[in-house]
Amino acid sequence: MNVRRSAAVLAAVAVIGAATPAAADTTPSPSPSKALPSALYGDGDPQYDGVWRQSLALLAQHTVGVEPPKAAVDWLTGQQCADGSFAPYRADTAAACDAKTMVDTNQTAAAVQALAALGGHDDVTGKAVGWLKSVQNKDGGWGYTAGGASDTNSTSVVVGALAAAGEKPAEVKKDGKSPYDALLTLALPCEGDGAGAFAFQPDKKGELVANADATAAGVLGSLGAGLAAGPGKGGSGEAACEKADGPEQAAANGAAYLTDALAENGHLTSALAGAEDQPDYGNTADAVVALAAQGAGEQAAKSLTWLEKNAADWAAQSGPAAYAQLVFAAHATGADPRDFGGADLVKQLGATGPAAEKTLEAKADEKKEKEESDSGSGLGVWWFVGVCLVAGIGIGFLISGRGKRQP
Repeated sequence: MNVRRSAAVLAAVAVIGAATPAAADTTPSPSPSKALPSALYGDGDPQYDGVWRQSLALLAQHTVGVEPPKAAVDWLTGQQCADGSFAPYRADTAAACDAKTMVDTNQTAAAVQALAALGGHDDVTGKAVGWLKSVQNKDGGWGYTAGGASDTNSTSVVVGALAAAGEKPAEVKKDGKSPYDALLTLALPCEGDGAGAFAFQPDKKGELVANADATAAGVLGSLGAGLAAGPGKGGSGEAACEKADGPEQAAANGAAYLTDALAENGHLTSALAGAEDQPDYGNTADAVVALAAQGAGEQAAKSLTWLEKNAADWAAQSGPAAYAQLVFAAHATGADPRDFGGADLVKQLGATGPAAEKTLEAKADEKKEKEESDSGSGLGVWWFVGVCLVAGIGIGFLISGRGKRQP
């Protein structure tokens, strides 16, 4: 479920309306005169993905029991506009957002998912959810920007945000249409090419074209799940496609499509022109999460194994969002992100941002040790007092005895 990464990609999406951008953080690093905030994850230009990658990094750390640095969380909350929305990056948060501030649903929904998971940010997430509801389309879905045509990826990431914030996505409606209604209109029928898949958006002719990345997003959205979804019990992912009369069946159909797409070599291939023969690591990781959430654990595990063997260089080049996607894939399948093909994803992710706080487990152990230490120290103090009392009594007896023996 990948956010747009550059102006070029944004333009391409607007033209073809059928592919989402790669997860790689390949935008150039800012010049020395534009130093990045020390609390921001990643060293690439954050103009198009700052909030997105920060949100994924914080959510991934929380998922594996690491308490994110307070400065990093504060940076994210500080990016919010007064109306509740988030732009990819605001270098000067003292300046109020205006009509020129390029806010979008994806950044906003990702921030909600991260902050809702961390807890203690109800004011921020509440305003963000309010804004998301205010820009819902009449078909029940969301586009990347307010007023844009609904697409599967944006609608799904918003569904995940609504669920994370305690909302019931099925009850969030515009003109009687819910997000699930929008997703069903973007699901391909069981006849013809791409049976059971989701399209990103209808093409220029109004036809639906199967898109693997949109399908991974659509499965999660139809299940009401977020970016860090855990393993589910929806089914094997191998069942035949059936008419989708509801989001659950649409998710099952989408999972079956992904299973077939991954079966040959374990990974998805890029949908970008000129790179059709190249593996798409980010979308493969998203597909693993979707399959695991649906309950198609066998294929999810196989593709996770492929990622463990092949995704290291991609993640290192791509940055925090990529590491987070791999953490989500490991989490969804029950694998250990600290031993991912021999690599520690948690450590690698943490190295892309400010120094992390101690893990939640470490804090609990530290608290326990302190309590035991305090308890032991207290016992020692009272033991010492008791000894002194006994010694005092003994001295008293000695003095008393001496007094009696003196002539």
